Amino acid sequence: MTTLLIATRNQHKVGEIRAILGARFQFLTLNDFSAAPKVIEDAATFAGNATKKAIKLARWLSNSSLITRHSSLFVLADDSGLEVDALNGAPGVHSARFAALDKNENSSDADNNAKLLRLLKEVPLEKRTARFRCMIALVEINSPAAVAHPQLSDGACEGKILFTPRGQNGFGYDPLFVPDGFTQSFAELGEDVKNKLSHRAHALAKLKDYLSKLPI
Repeated sequence: MTTLLIATRNQHKVGEIRAILGARFQFLTLNDFSAAPKVIEDAATFAGNATKKAIKLARWLSNSSLITRHSSLFVLADDSGLEVDALNGAPGVHSARFAALDKNENSSDADNNAKLLRLLKEVPLEKRTARFRCMIALVEINSPAAVAHPQLSDGACEGKILFTPRGQNGFGYDPLFVPDGFTQSFAELGEDVKNKLSHRAHALAKLKDYLSKLPI
């Protein structure tokens, strides 16, 4: 069976990826590797961060015993975030640490959401347009010494930012984001609907199509 190492410890994200890609794969995460190197996501773009994570972890894994135990082994890394038009695309690549940019660490969802609402306090609904954007990098480990160039896939979901959080599901900015064509936030719509609409769903659909054509 093909093994995918998902380069995250975020269980919400892992759940989305598993649900969309299905049972064809064996899934591992960074929670399975306490010694995995930490990757500083300091690139200026989602593609840069996703590629950096995937390649660094693939190179580290190429020297591990997993190579001999898994004939088809891939590293899947994503970087995603929220782009708000009224904030000139912010928080963007800084979405996870929006409330603590000076500390170079992630902030809590509540702190990030509070900062976003504070910055948009005077912005009317029609100008609160935004999108979730996702970039996925997939690296195949061909041998202990070789890592292939990453396969990139992207996805986006357009919508608007609410004035107050709504809903108990999801994570990150989900309680504040209403996708176009809906009146409920991602946190109200539930996983089944979100997994068909989200930025990550669109990127994973492209990746799933790519994987289905590989001789694995």
